[in-house]
Amino acid sequence: MTAAVKEEVALGCRVLGVEGQSDLVWGHVSVRDDDGRGAWMKPAGLGFEEVRADHVLLVSSDGEVVEGEGRRHSEYPIHTEIFAARADVRAVVHTHGAHTVAFAALGVPLRPVSHEATLFVPPDVARFTQTGDLILTPALGRAVASTLGDRNAVILVNHGLVTAAADVGTAVMTALILERACRTQLLAMAAGELRHWSGDEEARSKREHCYNTDLIKSAWDYLVRKVPA
Repeated sequence: MTAAVKEEVALGCRVLGVEGQSDLVWGHVSVRDDDGRGAWMKPAGLGFEEVRADHVLLVSSDGEVVEGEGRRHSEYPIHTEIFAARADVRAVVHTHGAHTVAFAALGVPLRPVSHEATLFVPPDVARFTQTGDLILTPALGRAVASTLGDRNAVILVNHGLVTAAADVGTAVMTALILERACRTQLLAMAAGELRHWSGDEEARSKREHCYNTDLIKSAWDYLVRKVPA
């Protein structure tokens, strides 16, 4: 079981790398430890593309490296505190998606101008504004988890994004789709004033038609096939 979980984390990292979510050695993926010991996480010092199963660490809720060799990420509380708050969440992703960061700095609502935004709105995507600094303490991790609530994603304004899901594939796909949604709206806004987007009823309908569980898995499987062996 441990080997499979470590491979899940590593594969999630490599997909994010292939899909352009790398930020040098920053950003992380985690999976809840089934025995309640903490989070299996990408280690510090490696880019997403480099991560393999034997790199993955088990980090406790107080930041101790329980299994594996290497340095943990300083922002481990993002993961451990979301797991503590959300029994339904098994995987968490944190990246510094450039389009998401740029979009959030504008302080405007995320509009469903494309399919992608319908995965998150309505209501508007959750935004954490308590700090744009790193999430270095359990208290800040709990604040992020509180802002996330029961949602699938939260934007850390001036920082990045966090997604939470029942499995790595869905958490990774959610991060990629949020980045696409922000990129599309930025593109539209660069050309002029936004005039058209889906209303709430249509957005909810598109969410089910475009991003139901089977379609998310199908897209994830496609991305896995793109990852170099």
